[in-house]
Amino acid sequence: MIKAHFASYKLQFKRPSGTSRGVLHEKESFFLRLQDSDAPYPTGWGEVGILRGLSADDVPNLEAQLQWTCDHISLGLEELLHCNRSFPSIQFALEQAFSHLQNGFAHFESTLVNAGRAVPINGLIWMGDTAFMQEQIAQRLDEGFTTLKMKIGAIDWEQELALLRGIRDAFPADQLQLRVDANGAFDLAGAMEVGYELAQLDVHSIEQPLAPAMREDLARVCRELPVPVALDESLIGLFEEEEKARLLDEVFPPYIILKPSFVGGWRGSDSWVRLAEQRGIQWWSTSALESNVGLNAVAQWAASKDLDLAQGLGTGSLYTNNIPGPWAVKNGQFRLEGDLQSGWDLGALEGLFAG
Repeated sequence: MIKAHFASYKLQFKRPSGTSRGVLHEKESFFLRLQDSDAPYPTGWGEVGILRGLSADDVPNLEAQLQWTCDHISLGLEELLHCNRSFPSIQFALEQAFSHLQNGFAHFESTLVNAGRAVPINGLIWMGDTAFMQEQIAQRLDEGFTTLKMKIGAIDWEQELALLRGIRDAFPADQLQLRVDANGAFDLAGAMEVGYELAQLDVHSIEQPLAPAMREDLARVCRELPVPVALDESLIGLFEEEEKARLLDEVFPPYIILKPSFVGGWRGSDSWVRLAEQRGIQWWSTSALESNVGLNAVAQWAASKDLDLAQGLGTGSLYTNNIPGPWAVKNGQFRLEGDLQSGWDLGALEGLFAG
């Protein structure tokens, strides 16, 4: 007989000096634990990777829905996915946990798992004062990244532009790809101005230049901006196939960015990939700042696809108390270093359910 429980876990960010005010100090995840003594792996783990203030299922009844899901776990995966259709992070945790009962931590066949091939990823530059961002840029370059993603819109744009110019002066576009993430920081006029300056620096893409609600302006930006636009937050909260197709048809972005915890796990992500590829829209995946448990599930799903672009999987080292696993980032690549099944220390998770 299958049993289910959940518990909260607070991931603590490393906080170097120089970071912007208002940045996260901790990130809460919920962990779903399934137990089935008849399964190949008697314990299945899944991470409910919400981000407060951003996830569609950051709602007051999230924990009540998690409890209901645990109480009704005997309904099985298909019915539970349907019952949680407006809770994408719970859907993803269910996919992970049920898969784990059958496959352990090996969720997908891929060269990442089976052939030891690494996945190229972008090096993330966090928002902060100029000196802090310069320090991060130097560190990421020293770590061997050939794609950098810089958050913009937090400090004075001229300072951010100067940082980008400094990078590009030292590394031409054929040596280093630059991406920027605006998190909806600009209005239409500001996005157009910034976009033209970014294009002069051969920036690969600008992520979410306008807020999701500004769909008509986003469509114009996608048509007219000389630097390609990638949609991220615009995908949040769209659960039905028709809604997703309408967004892609109305805005027609060059890229979309998929966070499985935000869009309904592997199946929700597959839905977006299918719709995007039908329209010639490219995509890449990123984590939603999950622990290594959720990151493992995101990375294996992404690696099972035909990957042309650097992925956003380099978040495992952000925490002081991450769940130790067999994944590592070296030379700007995400790779398996250790045994996928036994290379985990789940003591912190197991301690949540002790007693």
